Amino acid sequence: MKKLIPVFYPDYGEEEVRAVSRVLRSGWIGLGPVTEEFEKRFAAYIGAPYAIAVNSATAALHLSVLAAGIGPGDEVIVPSLTFASTAHAVLYAGGTPVFADIDAETLDLSVDALRKKITKKTRAVIPVHYGGYPCDMEAISALADSAGLTVIEDASHACGTVYQGKKIGSISPFTCFSFHAVKNLATGDGGMITVRDKKLAEILRRLRWVGISKNTWERLEDIRGHNRASYKAYGWYYEVTDLGYKYHMNDITAALGIVQLSKLEKGNEKRRRLAARYTEAFKNIPEIRCPKESPGIVSAKHNYVIRTRERDRLHLYLREKNISTGVHYMPVHLQPYYRKRYPKTGLPVTEAVWPELLTLPLFPGLTTREQEYIIRCVRQFYRAVPADTRQAQNRASRTP
Repeated sequence: MKKLIPVFYPDYGEEEVRAVSRVLRSGWIGLGPVTEEFEKRFAAYIGAPYAIAVNSATAALHLSVLAAGIGPGDEVIVPSLTFASTAHAVLYAGGTPVFADIDAETLDLSVDALRKKITKKTRAVIPVHYGGYPCDMEAISALADSAGLTVIEDASHACGTVYQGKKIGSISPFTCFSFHAVKNLATGDGGMITVRDKKLAEILRRLRWVGISKNTWERLEDIRGHNRASYKAYGWYYEVTDLGYKYHMNDITAALGIVQLSKLEKGNEKRRRLAARYTEAFKNIPEIRCPKESPGIVSAKHNYVIRTRERDRLHLYLREKNISTGVHYMPVHLQPYYRKRYPKTGLPVTEAVWPELLTLPLFPGLTTREQEYIIRCVRQFYRAVPADTRQAQNRASRTP
């Protein structure tokens, strides 16, 4: 394969180009009517009453933690197998992230581990839907309700995921989505918060716009001139009611989002077909453990992550074959900043699993020819592994 196969690639076409061009020609490129339209369409798609568009999932998590009332002295339980923003958001608000272990099969937050981490200081939990596979939200919600905790879902990987007949984003008080360049719905950068409560939506809208009571678009007023003609004019007056942040989305990003949303279901279905093809191809390779599948769950399939003891060697081998792979993730609690801050954190399942994780290319534009080449290279790699090494790895793979 002469051309490098990437891990991710956005599904862009002329529709996105035209949508962005319309915004640029309109003269209104900041937070405005296109962002509002994107919010309405996204809320309808998810089945949530309100959606608040922001400039990243990091911003979405930060604002959700703030709106949930988290502050100094409060603990928030998070998994460590996630992007750093999940834990960062808690620290931004002055709270303390408490790392809990994962389920060895789903790679999502373990309900038993969550239960053991709850203390009198615990105020919230942030379950992460790893790779698009949903957490056990029924059990997590029940446990959170009994302990008086707020659930803030990190759905950065789960745009379009369905859990027990409901889309992720319609279940908990807060759900945070990512529209980063590599996500299923990609706007370059961007994020969304879905909520059920009107007051929370109003708080989040103020916080994303520096705490100002009215954004620039909302300050356009209907004016009747001396000739009784009606026209729009800019109203300058606003009030700063909160210590907010410059976290809002703009209409250029939202224009991409509207087109991408229209493609999401078709793109996710393509991802599921590609993932099923990988799983079928690798089912007879004992050194590989494929992602879990369960009835009643429709995963967005953001990532296709295999487990193998030969992770690093396979990564280098595939790189030589012009196939990109990734690792999602080095656990947050093992990163230098968090190691210094929380040196006693021990998560046996997370620490056993993460050295085995390898993300294979998965995106709607991946061709059959490219995927067959990837599969062929993976098979060739394992045929080249010495028999005694394979036997040792097989015995080791029986551990979590």
